[in-house]
Order: sequence, then structure tokens, then C-alpha cells
Amino acid sequence: MTTPEPPVRRARRGSGAVTLHDVAKLAGVAPITASRALNTPAQVSPEVLRKVTEAVSRIGYVPNRLAGGLASARSRLVAAVVPTIAGPVFLDTVQALTGALAEQGYQLMLGQSGYVDSREDALLETIIGRRPDGIVLTGVMHSPEGRRRLLAAGIPVVETWDLTPTPIDMLVGFSHVEVGRAVVRFLHGKGRRRLAMVAGDDERSKQRQQAVHDSARALGLPAVPVIEVPAPTTLRSGRQALSALMAAHPHTDAVFCSSDLLALGVMTEARASGIDIPARLAVMGFGDLEFAADLHPALTTVRIDGNAIGRQAARFIVDRAEGREVAERVVDIGFSIVERDSA
Repeated sequence: MTTPEPPVRRARRGSGAVTLHDVAKLAGVAPITASRALNTPAQVSPEVLRKVTEAVSRIGYVPNRLAGGLASARSRLVAAVVPTIAGPVFLDTVQALTGALAEQGYQLMLGQSGYVDSREDALLETIIGRRPDGIVLTGVMHSPEGRRRLLAAGIPVVETWDLTPTPIDMLVGFSHVEVGRAVVRFLHGKGRRRLAMVAGDDERSKQRQQAVHDSARALGLPAVPVIEVPAPTTLRSGRQALSALMAAHPHTDAVFCSSDLLALGVMTEARASGIDIPARLAVMGFGDLEFAADLHPALTTVRIDGNAIGRQAARFIVDRAEGREVAERVVDIGFSIVERDSA
């Protein structure tokens, strides 16, 4: 039986960050040797390089690219990572975050991780190496390596647009599961019995999908078919999805879409196909984007207060960066269903 390795005692310097000294101690080498292994690996032996690399991986150390500056100095820079800026759903959050940080003298650096083959880990390594005063992430699903790096960095982290009982640090968002449940209750209350979904293939959409399935089953409704499309979702993918849905499930009487853009595509295709909304088919979106109220019929949707998410995330970061205690580290901003003519 292998003996477990003893926990690493970290020489924390105010910020709680894992340091090069921690790496050197775990690897059993001098700090200058660990530095050479990371910066000029050709100058050390393969055995030393292996030990240092394993130590770095184990404790999640990311080299400080700003080494040489004062350890206590603040960068007044905050990094945010969103899946995409091609779609409008996260724009309110980004704009509110930018504005609220600027009021306090901080600037925002924005990165796109994508949905498929996420670049989040590569972004985090670059971001952490530049030691911003805070990091704002979209969602709570991160790779084990990414989570380890974030925990080791000692940098304030705010996760957004989701809820979890185990955040990395701080969190502001809402429950996608509760959204799914509320949508089913709403449509059921309107007399709809054959529900379907047109949904993106991202993790947050999948949470809503599962909640819709479970809630429909609990109410004794038929299984809910899902036409899944690649994220970020588009008007075109909404049109194509409704066409496929009605061909396979012609008796569907309500469609919940994972974005307002998808819902716009569904409504466009319904009109082109002579399907009356809402008499024949109720349509619900997600996001309450600016155009939703101006469609004909106006779109029933789930409203998320992206501005509130951005402002609260900024407050979290600034408070922590300036040494103020954050008592309530998880904020659920909730959501609301905006009933309009489409449902």
C-alpha cells in the first residue's frame, strides 16, 4: 500500500497564493533550481524537471508573469471569461461589469472560451500568470486542472450565471433547474400537454432540459422531445429545429427554446409553415432580449437580470481586492417569466 504524500505547507503571502517556494519544497529542490526548471528547462536534469513539473501539476502553481513588481501592488485589472460575445445573452452582464468596475478605478479584460473544445484552461493559465485583482467566470463547470489552478492562485474568483453549493470562491447567478421546473408549470397551467424543447448543447441548457423532462414526468405528461443545436444558438438553427421537430412530433403544442434567438427562429419558421402562434403552438424563449417584446406576437420568455449579475460580481471583486470581508459569498438573483402573446 502506498503511503499518502503529506500535505503541502504553503508559504502564503497575504494573498494566499501558492508560491515558487511551495513548488521547490514539494519537489525537494532549491527555489532557484525550480525557477530554472520552469523558465530554462534545458539547464536542469531530466529528473529535476520531472520533479518540478509534477509539483506544479499537483498544487496548481502558475508562474507570475509580473515577477519583479511589488507583491502587494494591485493591478486594478479584472479578467472575465464568457463562452461567446457573438450572441447577445451575456452582453448585459459584461456591460454592467465593465461600468461598475470602471466606477471604482478598475478595468476589464475579456476572454472568450467557446462552447465546444473550451479554451478556458488555456485562458486561465494566461490570466492567472498576470495576476489580476479578480477573475469572473461564466458557469460553474470547470476542468479539475482549471479549478485547482484557481484555488491555488489566491485571486478572488466570481462564478456567474449558475448556482452550486460548492463555488470556488464567490458566486452570483440563478438555478437553471428551477427555470426548467417553472417553465413546465407555466405551460401546463396554460393547458399545454405536449411540450418540446429546442435547445443549445451547452451545459447550462442541458440542466434546464433535464429539469423540464423531470417536471413533465411528475405531472404525467408525455416524454418531452428535444431538438438540440450547437451553441451559440442562432435564428437559422431555430428555424431548422422547428422544421425537424414538427416532422417528427406533429402534435407538439408548446416549445421552450433555450434562447430568445432560437425562439425567434422557431416563430419565423412557424409563420412560414402556416402554424398559428399561440393558437396552435405556444413558444417560450430564454433571456428576454431587447427584441422579445417587439415581436409579433410578442415573445413569452424567461427574464434574467444580467445587469444585476454584472454589478454584484463587480462588488464582490472590488470588496475582496480592497481587503473588505465578504459575508454573503453566494447570491441567487432569481429569474421571472414574462408572459406575452406567444404563450
